[in-house]
Amino acid sequence: MLTVALSKGRLLEPTVEFLARAGIHVPEEILSSRRLIASDADARYRFLLVKPMDLPTYVEYGVAAAGICGRDVLLEVSPDLHQPLDLGFGRCRIVLAGNPSPAAGGRNMLSTTRVATKYPQVAERYFRSRGIPVEVVYLSGSVELAPNLGLADTIVDLVETGRTLKENGLEVLEEITESSARVVVNRACFHVLHEPVQEFLRTLRRALE
Repeated sequence: MLTVALSKGRLLEPTVEFLARAGIHVPEEILSSRRLIASDADARYRFLLVKPMDLPTYVEYGVAAAGICGRDVLLEVSPDLHQPLDLGFGRCRIVLAGNPSPAAGGRNMLSTTRVATKYPQVAERYFRSRGIPVEVVYLSGSVELAPNLGLADTIVDLVETGRTLKENGLEVLEEITESSARVVVNRACFHVLHEPVQEFLRTLRRALE
């Protein structure tokens, strides 16, 4: 039985739908209750339901042999994992965003020294690559409030449609990178559980065709 970690939150529904298309059915009991571990009817897979930022840790430490999470999480956590497949769904952008009036104020928003984000590592790398000193303010949610309340000049956040930014008076200043759902595999399990891991990957690849 192969243990697979799944991300709670925005990726869970499309992940479950994709797995069902591949012939892998996540048990309803883990989706409609507080249970966090459950096996499928064929006893081929055991599923763990975990927070997105925790998923790479569960896989890296071998608690789960494989997992499905967003590339945004992998960029932030930088785990030592195989990343064999881009599943293509859950596409979003990590962007730098702020108030839409830098030109009117004669100010370059890219030279800001304070940015609010739930992706501190991504933000620091982004500004460092441009040689811009930055103070990163970590927030776990409601990041869009920060520029309007004076906590930060800009934010680095994950956006899908940009609607939340617009409704809070912000706009995208620059796109940092893209994100989509990725399969990750523990390096040791990739060899020790080679056959079940490869069968899992083959099943997913067929669903992508």
